[in-house]
Amino acid sequence: MIISEIGINHNGDIGVAFALMDAAKEAGADAVKFQKRTVNVVYSAEDLAKPRESPWGTTQREQKEGLELGQDDYDHIDECSRDIGLPWFASAWDIPSLEFLDRYDLHYNKVASAMITHIPFLCEVADRGKPTFISTGMCTMQDVYRAVDIFAEKGCECILMHCVGTYPCPPEKLNLRFIRTLKNEFPHLSVGYSGHEVGLNTTYAAVALGAEHIERHITLDRSMYGSDQAASIEPGGFRRMVDGVREIEKSLGTGKKLFNGWEKEVAEKLRYWI
Repeated sequence: MIISEIGINHNGDIGVAFALMDAAKEAGADAVKFQKRTVNVVYSAEDLAKPRESPWGTTQREQKEGLELGQDDYDHIDECSRDIGLPWFASAWDIPSLEFLDRYDLHYNKVASAMITHIPFLCEVADRGKPTFISTGMCTMQDVYRAVDIFAEKGCECILMHCVGTYPCPPEKLNLRFIRTLKNEFPHLSVGYSGHEVGLNTTYAAVALGAEHIERHITLDRSMYGSDQAASIEPGGFRRMVDGVREIEKSLGTGKKLFNGWEKEVAEKLRYWI
């Protein structure tokens, strides 16, 4: 599954959100994902009062609130999703946001790396029983075990996504072999990769290492305002990534040694002693 992460790259503009959904559909993504926050829950009043220049004002509060979409916007996103035939879901960053998303018939949930250590939140997500992608950045292996145990106890399917919480992440910090570690430690679970690097080659490597799901951020223009834009992929690049991932998936095979009919035909021509 290839997830086109819109996140907050819409910059609070529903028109940009629609354009990103259309681009993801055109690129061949299987789903798009947004991020939903309740600003007063996720951030302290002290943090929100700090200065920050943005298109919406000069404080952290104005910036954070400017990036959020409201219920009317999500109603339109839900309608657009049905119209273009591209499923959507979102990573909630707090329990009120999770409850907000309950009003939509979403097939998946997502736990962001920032939330993997929030035990009450994990329990709330698992209680909903939806297949849940869990990003494993910014935590220890024990945190991963604990999250998996919570979902197992609740009988809720989870998919582990290798992730490194740096934006953008330098290639030397990606630690892609951890994908194999996750597959070995949790052979009963599906494992994927959520990347925040620049470029596509490392994503292809993740697929070759066994990632069954890919999540990368999409943007209309990497020079747009926003903390995630530089770690995102523009529509043309996203299309190339999808095509490359599909080709790699086809090429991986079963891992068993085969001597197929077309090889036998060549062997009969090249092995003069046959």
